[in-house]
Amino acid sequence: MSIVWPDFNDLWDYNDPAGTERKFRDLLPAAEKSANPTYRLQLLTQIARTLGLQKKFTEAHQVLDEVEAKMAGDDVVEVRYLLERGRVYNSSRQPEEAVPLFKRAAAIGRRIGADFYTVDALHMLGIAAPPEEQLDWNLQAIRYAESSSDERARGWMGSLYNNTGWTLYDQGRYPEALELFRKAQAFQESQGKEEKLRIARWCVAKTLRVMGQPQEALAMQRALEALGEHDAFVEEEIGECLYALGQTEEAKPYFRQAYAALSQVDWVAEDTQRLERLKSLGE
Repeated sequence: MSIVWPDFNDLWDYNDPAGTERKFRDLLPAAEKSANPTYRLQLLTQIARTLGLQKKFTEAHQVLDEVEAKMAGDDVVEVRYLLERGRVYNSSRQPEEAVPLFKRAAAIGRRIGADFYTVDALHMLGIAAPPEEQLDWNLQAIRYAESSSDERARGWMGSLYNNTGWTLYDQGRYPEALELFRKAQAFQESQGKEEKLRIARWCVAKTLRVMGQPQEALAMQRALEALGEHDAFVEEEIGECLYALGQTEEAKPYFRQAYAALSQVDWVAEDTQRLERLKSLGE
């Protein structure tokens, strides 16, 4: 089955969900007049996604309620509806509601040959499923993406290598994590996306440090530092590498700078042990 990819998908800026919402809503009047109801309903699923990213969960569900009421057996709309309903539940900390929706989305995606959405659903299961199941879902997503002839589906590989690498890292399986981080680096090099390549290199370097190779890790983090962009995560890792090499005085300013910046990042601020370490080592 040939899957039509609406042009509005290319308007996404995941770093600016509010701005993306405005762009999508600007398209709604024309979509309302269109003879193609599929286009409008798919557009609504993405408006719901922008709302979810803004933590406007009630509004997101209301938009999805309209899609659910009108999708009338349209497989592509249904799979996109299921993905976004699941994402809203997962983002609002209700993964038990999200998981069955992602499973249905994956099943429909497989049936209709929509590889991009199938991989999306499998990758979301790798996030929302119980911890003991996440690795298997991620590996399924990788295999599906790698074997697909759909370039958009294959485009998931960088994110999948990264996400699965972190799952393995969190389990202490550092050599396996490093292998996937190196795959992510190679993929991003092939794509020429500098920001994602920088992140991939950072992941490789961090894992090398944890595996007892701080000198090589430091060289990689220094190369990232030399790009000229202030990055507290790079500063944190340079501090850790210097500390591991016994260069504690040289490490202190990096720990101080990292602490000052990362303590203002919401999800890092929740990791009090990490912040206390940065503060202590910077003093």
